[in-house]
Amino acid sequence: MTHDTPLSPRPARHIAEGTRRVVTTAQLRAHGVSPAELAERCRPGGPWQRLLPGVYVPHPGPLTSEERLHAALAYAARQTPVAAVPSQPGAADPQPNRPAHPDAVLTGLAALTLHGFTASPPLSALARIDVLVPRLRRLRTTGFVRIVRTAALPAPEQVTGLPVAPVPRALADAVAELSDAGVVRRLLTEAVRGGHCDPASVVRELTRARLLGRPHVVDAVDSLVAEGRAVAEGRLYRMVREYGLPDPVWNVDLRLPGGPHLGGLDAYWPEHAVAVELDTRSPRQDEDAVWSEYARKRETLERLGITVVHLTPRKLCASLEQQATVVRTALMASVDRDPAASVVVVPR
Repeated sequence: MTHDTPLSPRPARHIAEGTRRVVTTAQLRAHGVSPAELAERCRPGGPWQRLLPGVYVPHPGPLTSEERLHAALAYAARQTPVAAVPSQPGAADPQPNRPAHPDAVLTGLAALTLHGFTASPPLSALARIDVLVPRLRRLRTTGFVRIVRTAALPAPEQVTGLPVAPVPRALADAVAELSDAGVVRRLLTEAVRGGHCDPASVVRELTRARLLGRPHVVDAVDSLVAEGRAVAEGRLYRMVREYGLPDPVWNVDLRLPGGPHLGGLDAYWPEHAVAVELDTRSPRQDEDAVWSEYARKRETLERLGITVVHLTPRKLCASLEQQATVVRTALMASVDRDPAASVVVVPR
């Protein structure tokens, strides 16, 4: 029997004899446990303990991290009507696809730890567990549970069977409670370096949460963008090496002979007149202005007969092979194009 398996109406001793688990008042009532019996079992020194309003464990002593997570979700979840709970073991669930914890999603540091972050504390060290709920739910922060209200719940990811907020949202909720600049920087850096998400998705969530006015968050975001470029460049080097592309010249500027600067490129194949440019715009920059600069440079180079392949960190993360095919196709097509104008290649 798991944490989420409905209880059958058997004597209460079967709860204590079974595997340790979190139970709610509704489940206990369906199990035939009366309020008087529950109060007796939860008395000081008794065999059970009340963790949160309406949430209990049928044993004394310390809680496991798993029990704390399940208790937080049990407290925050929209309660399923008792009539919808199967009353006998093996009975069919009338709503087999219903979520185990409706309207409750783990977020913040607990969610990041579940996602595998090493920069977030172990679950046993967390004084509070953050849970997202819809804004109109009538719940309050209590005990070791902090209620985080939101206008729209994110689609949760299932981690060890628990509903967990996606990394960008969990990061924003964690950063909202952190004042240590070093911790914030380490979390954001691990998000990108560990391949959990791209910088743009993190900054969008931080912007939505109105956190970019905090100086230590702004500094961490600048480091995040730099980290995102370094990771993207590493993937670009790997793509060239692993998929047998000819070696380009890396990180160069192009100029017309005796003329103006044409722009910087991340990779360039002079004999093919093919260039690769990584789009690692800072999400805090003016999107229209920066994109206009990208478009202007691309148009100028292509007028000179230079093919520009525009890659994003997200594309490189999703499929190196597909992006390698795009670059290889551009290189092969160069034999059918008119020769490009002569340009000067200068290391950056």
